[in-house]
Amino acid sequence: MNKRAVKNIQIAAIFFISLLFVVRFGGAGILRAYVEMGIGNCRTMPVLCAYPAEDISDTALDSAYISGLLPYKFPGMNISIPRGFAVIKGRVKKVYYKKKKFGAGSPVVYLLYQKPRFFVNLFPQAKRHGIADNYEFVSRTIYADPRNINNIMDAFFVIMKAIFTPDIGDQKNVKIAKFNLPGGKGFITYNFDPSRNYFDCDVVFADDSFCKVYIKDKGKVLQMKDVAAIISTLKVSDAAASDETG
Repeated sequence: MNKRAVKNIQIAAIFFISLLFVVRFGGAGILRAYVEMGIGNCRTMPVLCAYPAEDISDTALDSAYISGLLPYKFPGMNISIPRGFAVIKGRVKKVYYKKKKFGAGSPVVYLLYQKPRFFVNLFPQAKRHGIADNYEFVSRTIYADPRNINNIMDAFFVIMKAIFTPDIGDQKNVKIAKFNLPGGKGFITYNFDPSRNYFDCDVVFADDSFCKVYIKDKGKVLQMKDVAAIISTLKVSDAAASDETG
């Protein structure tokens, strides 16, 4: 693990200790105010108060569309992507969440893969609260809501929701859908912005390995049915995935 990853974990640990102090001496109301001061609220960051309001599990998959996608193979996972998109396989780094990561360039699909139980091993406090796998961790994060913070774990997952959501444009119309498709199950946080479409897909495979498929659709060529088709092509690769926490 590199120095950047170690530093980020140390910062998270310090913040977590601060939360414990706030809970001990301030109670739930002070805890909610502390989190709002640090990351924002429903007005400044609407995605924090968004939750899955639709289910696209029964979306009909277009086999002709899927056959026209380009296959990509990476350590840990395979996926097929539409032509015209730059495809980047990355790591969990702070710079990933910066809006200027890809500049003003072409449409892009950003991928990252993590092994089974990655999140619960990285955050043992979650494991101690009964969260046993990646899917439970991701689900708890997606359903987190700053208005419902009553204890330390509620606050933790609201913070994770803020950190783990990449640039999705103007969040005023952001929505979240859940799915269970051939490629895996999970959630899509999406926004049809005036200038482009954004899709942030958190996918958990049957073996509990995790993949994030982040799509910045500058040409606005993709709809939800197209994203569902892309997700359906996800497969766990036979190749061993390297450690990508750095």
